[in-house]
Amino acid sequence: YNAAGFNKLGLMRDDTIYENPDVKEAIRRLPERVYNDRMFRIKRALDLSMKQQILPKDQWTKFEEDMPYLEPYLKEVIREKTEMEEWLKK
Repeated sequence: YNAAGFNKLGLMRDDTIYENPDVKEAIRRLPERVYNDRMFRIKRALDLSMKQQILPKDQWTKFEEDMPYLEPYLKEVIREKTEMEEWLKK
């Protein structure tokens, strides 16, 4: 987990997912607070990266704290997309 390095910038694993159209839709569906927290972590990580710095170790994202907050929304988007494709085939 620590070898990936994103936790040293305060990011969660879901913050690093490539933003394809399904992921973008899932992000759009996030509750406002979750979305704002995500944007804060990403902006802070970009700032640290530009300065070639990392957070103090006590501020690193811990494995236990890294919850897949985007996954339920992404699964819903993919399920809806699959359902729509099946419906259009008929």
